[in-house]
Amino acid sequence: MLQSTMMNMPLTLNSILDRCGSLFADVDIISNTPDKQLHKTNYGEVARRARQLASALQKAGVKPGDRVATLMWNHYAHLECYFAIPSIGAVIHTLNLRLHGDDIAYIANHAEDRILIIDDMLLPLFREFEDQVSFERIIVLNYGGEPHTHEDYEDFLSSGNAQPEAVDIDEHWACGMCYTSGTTGKPKGVLYGHRSSVLHAMGFALPDAGNLSFRDTICPVVPMFHAKAWGLPYAGAMVGARQVLPGPHLDAESLLDLFSQTGVNFTAGVPTIWMRVYESLTREPTRWSLSENLRLFVGGSATPSSLIENFRSLGMTLQTVWGMTETSPIASVSTMRPEIDALDTDEQKRYRARAGIPLPLVELRVQTDDGELADCDGKTVGELQARGPWITNSYYNRPDAADSFTDDGWFCTGDVAAITPLGYVQISDRTKDLIKSGGEWISSVDLENELMAHADIAEACVIAVSHPKWMERPLAAVVKKPGAEISDTAVKDHLRQKFANWWIPDAVVFVDEIPKTSTGKFMKLRLREQFADWHWD
Repeated sequence: MLQSTMMNMPLTLNSILDRCGSLFADVDIISNTPDKQLHKTNYGEVARRARQLASALQKAGVKPGDRVATLMWNHYAHLECYFAIPSIGAVIHTLNLRLHGDDIAYIANHAEDRILIIDDMLLPLFREFEDQVSFERIIVLNYGGEPHTHEDYEDFLSSGNAQPEAVDIDEHWACGMCYTSGTTGKPKGVLYGHRSSVLHAMGFALPDAGNLSFRDTICPVVPMFHAKAWGLPYAGAMVGARQVLPGPHLDAESLLDLFSQTGVNFTAGVPTIWMRVYESLTREPTRWSLSENLRLFVGGSATPSSLIENFRSLGMTLQTVWGMTETSPIASVSTMRPEIDALDTDEQKRYRARAGIPLPLVELRVQTDDGELADCDGKTVGELQARGPWITNSYYNRPDAADSFTDDGWFCTGDVAAITPLGYVQISDRTKDLIKSGGEWISSVDLENELMAHADIAEACVIAVSHPKWMERPLAAVVKKPGAEISDTAVKDHLRQKFANWWIPDAVVFVDEIPKTSTGKFMKLRLREQFADWHWD
């Protein structure tokens, strides 16, 4: 076979570090500190310190393939770790600080993490599970002023030199590790590769995806401690964008203050974050001076169409994306194709709320319950399956999870979806969250989105509750907006405008808050447990 004349250059994260550290050395990296003072550095300094940290880790005995854990917020030092650890062939394992201590301990032990790099303000969390883990060394960043007796991050950094020992990294080596949220059993580990991470960063930056460039100022509100902040730190570094990292301050007012102070024009977060941001913007419309071109990516759970349209009324673009830990995680983005411009207003709204079209190199398909592949007609539903160069094809040390993959190599997402003729994914629900009532399926997501479109409802979650006649019936848990008054009858009447009577929840319960997972998704498992003994009147 005739071979190409192209050079065989491995795709590694080192190439991104070298590029941003030289071409964009003076470009800002701004971090919000615990006391809300802006810490400023740049790509050149981050690259220098990352190499020094890499050298220090080598002197500490870290070898290719070793796992180095981080327990940190979004800030400059975490970005240094993002590049330093993979640059010597080791694997950065970002521990999710919102998990229970027992779960963090299980994950760290299962991953066989050797070293922990941690923010001082997270030491109280660490002490909750300290006796369950056995890190060889604990290195603490003095971030919030918490006293400690562990190794200091800056002292550890100073033990390295300007250039770590060269490692001939294979692009297929693991560079990062993240565990799933564990909503259906023990969390499962996914190993991201150098090649997959570079390709994901390029895919994210494309015009019909994140549309990122060195003219942008980006802020990953999504956590660097889970799913690599959707790959945004790597994509931003690849194109040389200014990066603004919010630290521990994720309330709406703090985020808007940060956006206003630093000129952020691209950001990404989960729906619950943007719900609070919208409420703040409407409550104090003149408080913040935001970029005229502010774009917000939203994903992680279903996004109500009403929230997208609310931001449009403010002149802002809230753009849906879809993905999972297993997909690195961005697999599709809802950028509008020109054909959609000719559709009526309601249909355009529906398209804006869909999960989007797959990024280049990612393939998506729907498989029905009878094992057939669904046509892209926007109607035929089944399980959404994915494959591509940044989609996992196994879990770390979990042979029991082989049923998550098809015989022909596709990943089974567990999402119920249809695909339109234009290639847009419409996710109906998670397979485990569908409600089967009297032999018919009810989508909890559709009900939730319509509930949260009501002016008096802040959040809503719909779950299946066992029923003596119908097998299951929907129950709606609703959080009222502050000062709002709404009855269960009014809630049901609102839903009747869009849904058949048999879809309407038989009961509405008003709650102070809806439990959420570590990544901001509604924790339906907790609600099911809370209402397990529910008795219908």
